[in-house]
Amino acid sequence: MRAVWLKEFGGPEVLVPGDAPDPVPGPGQVLVAVGFANVTFVETQFRSGNGPSPFRPELPVIPGNGVGGAVTAVGAGIDPALAGRRVVTSTGGSGGYAERVAVDAAGLFEVPDGLALSDAVALLADGRTATMMLRAAAPRPGERVLVEAAAGGVGTLLVQLAKAAGATVVAAAGGDRKAEVARGLGADETVDYREPGWADAVAGVDVVFDGVGGDVARAAFTLLRPGGRMVSFGLASGEWAEIPEEAAAGRGVTLVKAAASPDEMRGFTLSALEEAAAGRLRPVVGQRFPLERASDAHAAIQARATVGKTLLEVR
Repeated sequence: MRAVWLKEFGGPEVLVPGDAPDPVPGPGQVLVAVGFANVTFVETQFRSGNGPSPFRPELPVIPGNGVGGAVTAVGAGIDPALAGRRVVTSTGGSGGYAERVAVDAAGLFEVPDGLALSDAVALLADGRTATMMLRAAAPRPGERVLVEAAAGGVGTLLVQLAKAAGATVVAAAGGDRKAEVARGLGADETVDYREPGWADAVAGVDVVFDGVGGDVARAAFTLLRPGGRMVSFGLASGEWAEIPEEAAAGRGVTLVKAAASPDEMRGFTLSALEEAAAGRLRPVVGQRFPLERASDAHAAIQARATVGKTLLEVR
């Protein structure tokens, strides 16, 4: 089968198309013919060898931790009726940049009728994360919410979820193009966090969804009003905000630590898929690359040239 290999750590160019043995589903597993593979910022760190633990794999490896496609075969102990079903699933950490993958049947999510497979793949990880972050920070009607990286995969969903919760949404994004994406999703205000002193143009907020970390997150923290909450879901800057608990307590705000059980995490993904199928949540698939151009997908993400979700088209 066709696949993309990582045989050495480095820049995007180390992702090389090639052949791989066809996987065989073992007991409790199914074989999925991949239609789309998810590409994430964390996977660019994984590829470089500089990602946070435990993201340094033994090489060679086929990257990719999220896929969507059709079940084509089942292993021992699995209901044959699953064959032909459209599903999305995690791969367990690797193997997703390929035409086929064997995965545990227990981790499958069936794609609801009426929902495009590409949208379901876009929601597999980002929908779960956005739903978990919303529950953790719990914005209330009338509160002001700042979403960092508001044109990214998680950020575009948080803009919509916060608006649906009745909040006023301030979208912090890098540049006019990304700000326009956020406005199209319902953001009430936009700000370019690449501009020096950007936070001075924003009135106080009650919730910060931090997807950037670093200096951007530290500036956003200063905008929180007493009783405010800040929760982090990403570090696009390459570092966490590392705001001391004492600083938060001194300002009367809370640094929320999002946590959930495996069952709750599964519920978050199901909720995102159901909301999208009902037309209440729209994932933004900003760019698609053929499987063989996985290196270009990684380069685009690293260059901050993407909006929404980035997918590999496998078939």
